[in-house]
Amino acid sequence: MKGFVSSRLHPLLTLLLLVGLMVGGLCVATFFIAILASSIYDIGLLEMGNVTRRPDSHPNGWSLLMLSQGLTLFIGFAGSALALAWMQGYRWAEYFAPRRPTHNEWLLLAGVLVIVSLPAMSSLVEWNAKMHFPPFMQGFETWARQMENQAEAMTKSLTQFNSVTRLLVALLVIAIVPAISEELVFRGVVQRNLVQWTGSYHAGIWLAAAIFSAIHFQFFGFIPRLALGVIFGYLYAWSGNILVPMAAHFTQNAFQLLLLYLVQKRALTTDAFNPDSTESLPWPLVLISALLTASILYYLSQKMAPTAEPTEAHTIGSAGVAVRTANAPVPHERHTLSGRGIEVDDDKSAS
Repeated sequence: MKGFVSSRLHPLLTLLLLVGLMVGGLCVATFFIAILASSIYDIGLLEMGNVTRRPDSHPNGWSLLMLSQGLTLFIGFAGSALALAWMQGYRWAEYFAPRRPTHNEWLLLAGVLVIVSLPAMSSLVEWNAKMHFPPFMQGFETWARQMENQAEAMTKSLTQFNSVTRLLVALLVIAIVPAISEELVFRGVVQRNLVQWTGSYHAGIWLAAAIFSAIHFQFFGFIPRLALGVIFGYLYAWSGNILVPMAAHFTQNAFQLLLLYLVQKRALTTDAFNPDSTESLPWPLVLISALLTASILYYLSQKMAPTAEPTEAHTIGSAGVAVRTANAPVPHERHTLSGRGIEVDDDKSAS
């Protein structure tokens, strides 16, 4: 399939194109949200902003907030990532999962990894939440605290579960849609292009994770979200299949929602299981969690990524999968599956 945007576009230009597509996608999402809000909930365009900012003030505020959240992510994020791959002439499976199929064991272990890491993450949550900036950054800290309070209020509005139906809607909008949409953007497109730009998949993973964390505008949760982004990034680099970080991302969000639902229903009465808590769990549990997390990561790195450089490189392009030897000429851009994960090479690296 031939695209009308060059697949050899510089990574920076590709990322700028992604930003442009996301802006366009957010405009389209806003248009559909306005139409649905008016036709379903009888909420006009001028009133819609007030309702989404204060959903408790309107009987359909929660539903509109969920609708807005879901469509914004699905159209603005997932839609832009899929559109970018299509515009460059790639099939979606070729672009986002060049090493496929993946083992079901990897998907399961990706979810287990996230749950096992939660106690260790709680120590990062507490440290980051209590962080203070130096005096010359006092203005930024005040602004960041305000953003944090707004995000916390929004999250509380979204996660008020007075029925199982609300929980199921939340699992769709807060767990499934973000897992698909955010992974397509941050791992599928951003990380891919940063790896190509920097020439290092480690640098690409960490930079993509930093952008992933920063775009949430919750700076007193930046470090634990960065750590999660790094885990998702390595899972993608090792596995070569976007479904693996999607499984981890979904598990993270879904498990937190289920815990919160049980806390609200008083099935769990201890604050240790409350996802809203910023207190660290006891240090023995944190230590065990850190050791288990490191062990699972090491196991997955050995299982997912090939342990040696291949004598034959599998070049994946729009024409299919080609096998070449070390001395054979290569195309202008290819995805080489090696012990270092997915590598995108261009003319200079191939010569």
